[in-house]
Amino acid sequence: MNKRWSWLLLSLLFSVNAHAQLYKWVGQDGKVTYSDTPPPSSVKKVEEKAITAAPVTANLPFELTKAMKAQPVTLYTTNKCNACDSARSLLNTRGIPYAEKTVNSNEDIARLQQVGGDKQLPFLTVGRNKLSAFEAETWNTLLSNAGYPESSLLPASYRNPPVQAAAPKKVAEPQTSAAPAKEAPSDSLPAAGNAPPGFRF
Repeated sequence: MNKRWSWLLLSLLFSVNAHAQLYKWVGQDGKVTYSDTPPPSSVKKVEEKAITAAPVTANLPFELTKAMKAQPVTLYTTNKCNACDSARSLLNTRGIPYAEKTVNSNEDIARLQQVGGDKQLPFLTVGRNKLSAFEAETWNTLLSNAGYPESSLLPASYRNPPVQAAAPKKVAEPQTSAAPAKEAPSDSLPAAGNAPPGFRF
């Protein structure tokens, strides 16, 4: 393989998992700034967002891409949970692309209940279908009925999206000052005689 194709292949492999950090802040002058570099230390309120490239489905087999789009899979887990580890292992072994959300706080529990789960983990959503607790046979049946292949068709380079909390933390709203805003001084002179207001010679 010539060098040009080697570099192209190598760059494609590394671009699959590209992600970036985005910062948003409001300066003292009221100007909103977006940047990929952290703001100055004088800024008190900063919104931080991780931007991750969506999984590349162009290199996935048609059957798998079709199932992913029609019936996306989300796994809800928690720390120190053997059943969660078994569920994750089943999905990885079978080659199921999935998003994992962790349930570790009261906000996460509330979010889990909003999507239809109870407090029993792991919890799996496949499209609109939901399963609580881990039972390998039941999970395999649901995944097969959703159109996912019986054995892994994922390329070795595929990576699932990063694990996130079920209820991502919100950034606190900025404090508003109690003092009323002063009007900016006008550089226009008062109208002379019977000229309309704002008219200037």
